[in-house]
Amino acid sequence: MASMAVVMKVWVLMVLMCAAVGLGADGGGSGSIGGLSSSNYSDALAKAILFLEGQRSGPMPIQRMRWRWRFDSALDDGQEENVNLTGGYYDAGGNVKFGFPMAFTVTLLSWSAREFYSELDKAGQLWHLRSAIQWGAEFLLRAHTSPTTLYTQVGDAEADQQCWERPEDMDTPRTLYKITESSPGTEAAAEAAAALAAAYDVFRYDVDKTLPTKLLAASKSLFDLANNYRGSYQLSCPFYCSSGFKDELQWAAAWLNRVTWEGKYFDFLVNNKGGSSNTFSWDNKYPGAQLLATHEYLVGGRTELQSYKKGLDSFVCAVMPNSGNTQIRTTPGGLLFTSDTVNMQYTTTAALLLSIYSNTLRKSGTSAVQCSGARFTPDQLSSFAASQVDYILGENPLAMSYMVGYGSKFPRRIHHRGASIPSIKALPRKVTCVEGFSSWFPTTNSNPNYHIGAIVGGPDENDKFNDERGDSAHSEPTTYINAAFVGACAAALKRSVGNITSVTI
Repeated sequence: MASMAVVMKVWVLMVLMCAAVGLGADGGGSGSIGGLSSSNYSDALAKAILFLEGQRSGPMPIQRMRWRWRFDSALDDGQEENVNLTGGYYDAGGNVKFGFPMAFTVTLLSWSAREFYSELDKAGQLWHLRSAIQWGAEFLLRAHTSPTTLYTQVGDAEADQQCWERPEDMDTPRTLYKITESSPGTEAAAEAAAALAAAYDVFRYDVDKTLPTKLLAASKSLFDLANNYRGSYQLSCPFYCSSGFKDELQWAAAWLNRVTWEGKYFDFLVNNKGGSSNTFSWDNKYPGAQLLATHEYLVGGRTELQSYKKGLDSFVCAVMPNSGNTQIRTTPGGLLFTSDTVNMQYTTTAALLLSIYSNTLRKSGTSAVQCSGARFTPDQLSSFAASQVDYILGENPLAMSYMVGYGSKFPRRIHHRGASIPSIKALPRKVTCVEGFSSWFPTTNSNPNYHIGAIVGGPDENDKFNDERGDSAHSEPTTYINAAFVGACAAALKRSVGNITSVTI
């Protein structure tokens, strides 16, 4: 039957040699990786999720790990205050655990898991994504040690900047930072609340209710901490300085309203409207909160939230080319370009929101978003989002993928400590801060370990890219770039019905 043919899964077992994909002991940095079409969203999706495993901190279960150049690290985190702060994720190419962007990563991954459940399942990636979400969420649970305490950072970021070490060799101070009722950090607490509510939405239907029960209880507690003890979070400056907390409170309330339907969170949304932004990022959550609230308005009939759609449509008009209200430019090759520093974070989040909004518009029967100079149908929004995914995967003027290990041409010298130094199995001795900077950071050789799935900061405004380890603004990957890409890529996969393959890595 034709309808069955459309949804039939073609199961593909990809046997990837360790030296070719960077999963071997030395990462296979000198090996070659077989090129794949930039339309192979299943492969890109699998690798985007795989990247997150390489960012894990804490004990690495070797029997379940797909990376062979990553081992245990930071096993004593939290000891100085008698708390267990092992686990979680390193945010980018360093060895500090920043709770604020980590929570945002968990929120985006969870949102993607719920919104694109079917595509992730058909691609064979749902289990891996759930594992990635749980790894981050359980760290946030451990970090919330009392109703008025949340540990927000592990590691001295300034000291880390002065060191180029593998996580397994790390000997920089594992300084602990926390927020309390007397030292508030509303943004960090609210984002953690959003993350745990979103993770609850992923695990709530599990037979074993132990984890989801903990997630929801902690989310509510963190929202109260954020809302009752207000103060801007600045502990992680100058690395993750917040521009304000109203967006995080709105975002957290929107998530808790979605998963609980308790009146206090709906009332918060009704009484705390407003805010706008042409970007969606770890620092600015307004467009995300507006999309959650708009879904409740369009699909759920909650007319009290109608004004959120206006803010969301303003975001859409700001990022869509030729809208008459365009604020975010595109490169000559078609990439959304917001900033010359880690631009891909804004590209992938915009693609994610456009993809989810197009789903919402279809579900509600809304025909288009009206801007001053154009109107955009749901298909036009999702098509533009897919074009951003395609650019990242190689459909660009350089004909290169900005995801490590995808295709035959991709960044080889990413700004990443663990990837740039041979693994402790290949080089079984300590590599010090000084040696790391003198021997491994400046070399023009390819990284000895390919961090498969890592999406780097991206090209400049003219589609040019220098594959240089020292250019962190363009060559450094982050968890939140990948977290948004997972959903955007799954949405692109949804558009290519009939081409979903299950990939084993």
